[in-house]
Amino acid sequence: MKLKPLLGNRRQWQHFNNYIDFTIDQHHKILEQSTDIVMLHKAQGAIEILKKIKTLDQHIQGDK
Repeated sequence: MKLKPLLGNRRQWQHFNNYIDFTIDQHHKILEQSTDIVMLHKAQGAIEILKKIKTLDQHIQGDK
């Protein structure tokens, strides 16, 4: 996936952020419903990474 076109297009970035939010919500449901400790840790890790991806545009624009 090339990030430069995605970061340069606000509309596409917003749609991508909406998808990330949806995915985070799915992982929160896993956290709420799972009894398996491995699944809990995987969901926590996924949420952490997805939140970092959401702030990617701020980090890149801050480096300019």
